[in-house]
Amino acid sequence: MSTPAERAPSTYDYAVIRVVPRVERGEFVNAGVILACQDASFLDARIELDATRVLALDPAADLATIAEHLAAIPAICAGGKRAGALGALSRRERFDWLTAPRSALIQTSPVHTGRCSDAVAALDALMRKMVRTNAAAR
Repeated sequence: MSTPAERAPSTYDYAVIRVVPRVERGEFVNAGVILACQDASFLDARIELDATRVLALDPAADLATIAEHLAAIPAICAGGKRAGALGALSRRERFDWLTAPRSALIQTSPVHTGRCSDAVAALDALMRKMVRTNAAAR
């Protein structure tokens, strides 16, 4: 079995997960990343909610509801019964459903692409770059 460094790079798609506490204002906090890599049979999401930043946008934000909605994303990525009816869809269908444009409390950025030899490392790198603030990354 080859190590990630020895594998040929594969194309992946990703979207940044956004919390939009007041949809009418359009302000958001990046709270995670969803990454899909077909060649690696990979679909996963990482979530890190910075509650302080969300409350700065809306002091009345319901953090428990936000956390509940965010927790559903990795479950949907994993598929299976825990993800409900969506869990029966293919990885690609689940990714497409998760990244479909919507006007809601939880949204995603447009889908972007990249190349990697290790999808887990790529997801971790995107979290550092797109979600964590400089203080949190240290």
